[in-house]
Amino acid sequence: MAASALSCLAVAAQIRVSTPSTEMVIDAPEGRHLKILYFGSALTDTDFGYIRDAGFNGVDAYPAYGMRCPAEAAFAATYPDGNMSTDLRVESWSQKTEEGSQLTEVLLKDTVYPLTVKVCWRAYMDVDMIETWTEIENLGKKPVTLTRFDSGFLPVRRGQVWLSHLSGTWANEGQLVQEPLLPGVKMIKNKDGVRNSHTAHSEVMFSLDGRPQENSGRVIGAALCYSGNYELRIDTDDTDWHSFFAGINPDNSAYVLASKEVFRTPELALTYSDEGLSGASRNFHRWARSHRIAHGDRLRKILLNSWEGVYFDINEPGMDQMMADIASMGGELFVMDDGWFGVKYPRLTDNCALGDWQVDTKKLPGGVPGLVECAKKHGVKFGIWIEPEMTNTVSELYEKHPDWVIKAPQRDPVTGRGGTQLVLDLGNPAVQDFVFRIVDDIMTENSEIDYIKWDANMAIMNHGSQYLPKDRQSHMYIEYHRGFAKVCDRIRAKYPDITIQACASGGGRANYGVMPWFDEFWVSDNTDALQRVYMQWGTSYFFPAIAMASHISAAPNHQTFRTIPMKFRIDVAMSGRLGMEIQPKNMTPEEIALCRNAIEEYKMIRPVVQFGDIYRLVSPYDGLDMASMMYCSADKSQAVFYWWKLETFCDQHFPKVRMAGLDPDRLYRVRELNRIDNVLLPYEGKAFSGKFLMENGLEIPYRHIVDYHLQNDWSSRVLYLEAE
Repeated sequence: MAASALSCLAVAAQIRVSTPSTEMVIDAPEGRHLKILYFGSALTDTDFGYIRDAGFNGVDAYPAYGMRCPAEAAFAATYPDGNMSTDLRVESWSQKTEEGSQLTEVLLKDTVYPLTVKVCWRAYMDVDMIETWTEIENLGKKPVTLTRFDSGFLPVRRGQVWLSHLSGTWANEGQLVQEPLLPGVKMIKNKDGVRNSHTAHSEVMFSLDGRPQENSGRVIGAALCYSGNYELRIDTDDTDWHSFFAGINPDNSAYVLASKEVFRTPELALTYSDEGLSGASRNFHRWARSHRIAHGDRLRKILLNSWEGVYFDINEPGMDQMMADIASMGGELFVMDDGWFGVKYPRLTDNCALGDWQVDTKKLPGGVPGLVECAKKHGVKFGIWIEPEMTNTVSELYEKHPDWVIKAPQRDPVTGRGGTQLVLDLGNPAVQDFVFRIVDDIMTENSEIDYIKWDANMAIMNHGSQYLPKDRQSHMYIEYHRGFAKVCDRIRAKYPDITIQACASGGGRANYGVMPWFDEFWVSDNTDALQRVYMQWGTSYFFPAIAMASHISAAPNHQTFRTIPMKFRIDVAMSGRLGMEIQPKNMTPEEIALCRNAIEEYKMIRPVVQFGDIYRLVSPYDGLDMASMMYCSADKSQAVFYWWKLETFCDQHFPKVRMAGLDPDRLYRVRELNRIDNVLLPYEGKAFSGKFLMENGLEIPYRHIVDYHLQNDWSSRVLYLEAE
């Protein structure tokens, strides 16, 4: 596997950790503390040689608690004799080239106790991303209790540094927050236990040159690749540094490290760009598609999901009708959502039957095989909804295995959705086997199923594992996600080609901890197109369009009750992975025609949207009543430009939007997609230089020119640019 290897036990060692355009320099002198000297754009050999002379003297790369107590620490432990101090010094380091990446490992050892910490960095050779993590090993005979075990640390030089991150809640995920870093501690955390991206995200960006700019300025991006509880801390003390720590949330999760056991922390991905926030996003997206998302090199299908169309009212004729409808519009996949299972307790609402994954033959006499055949008849693929990590108190599973749920000893379980939902204990190997069998049984019976929507609609509400011993109860959160990973590994080993969506009450699992097993995530249960502009804008900071499921839904919208015309709903959905979440038989012929045309045109632009480079142009968060963004193909031969009017007032004056990412020396012919106007735009079919479009842009009409009775206060445009 290794093409080359290098190791060193020198007194001092400056090590370069390099990607095509970025670089980290670490100092690993034997017997002394490991330090980070530099992180930024790639250095010349001369500049690397003089890095210390430039004043880059370094900051402890993995600070441990106990010998510098006032400072924040990345690591803390209590040893068998009660000692709570750790002093980690460099033992050795190694660097080797593996397929597509360079792996650097520095072994640190405590000066007194038999405990080591291996600090690791993986630098990719094809994308500008460096992943870091640690491997903590207890070489002693007695257990050591870990009380803090961060994945990584990064010093950020103080100045006019701003932080960009995402917050929100159910139905309002991915909200962009931007704020200057001030003295004190900024903490971003999650304690849900199952999902971790509803209220906050484990990804951040640091703008180093003042207020964040989309396409200029130096930016550091960071993403913790973990599916469970996390904690990001930025400590701004009386030094010249903002100290950034990221790792598993240690709250109520002290970990007893047994003799000879190794604890591996999740990866922290780091990137740098001098092309602003969008530049950092492009780095994240390229890395994600190449290395972090399941099937990141495959185009995603255009689908219809049954949920908002029929909710729990699943039946065979209805499913057949919806398959015929999406096929007639040019769609490629139909997904049957919740409500198809339960025998003793039929799943008619959300308060029963989770865990009882048997088809309700009263609803579906032909079972799932019959629906698969229906899909084949209509020329579309078939997908199915499951929620395998959960059960209900009203279920055959709970009646048989009440010991499988997460529950505090001596206390009644705390229920969730429907007043009956419970979380299964994935730290229990028997539960892991059960969850794997859910997928395995469905796929064994229906090998042609193409897609699974994997949901998770409840947090861990009460602390307690009926499987773990009493002296390991603090391992519950960690063991849950270890079990989740084991199940996902088994599923992907046996079913490598199936598409799996991570849905968790909407956007609860938009994180890079789950994406190696999942192809996409459901951005939000809120399908309102206007609110989706804001949510998808924020989510795009860290995740590519290929991972963001974006569906056309009904009007009035089922969450906000806002009435938005079909044209606007289509234009928003086409900026992500296009799908539909609607009952087609309730659509007008005009709406069906618009969707049929949109699906055809999306197939043309799909490679640009799903594999292209993002350029965010005007933010909806800037209060300008409009938003605009675009995608460009890697070779700059094609681009898709989006423009949305967010509010309507008399005497509005929107900024003219300059494009980005084009080749200044090429001509781009303009074509409007999803056109509803009675007249063509004046630039329809005409070609403009990339230079002109990036320096001047095109005037976008504030209204659509349509018949009087079709006029409304909404306006949006999608332009396709093709180089000549």
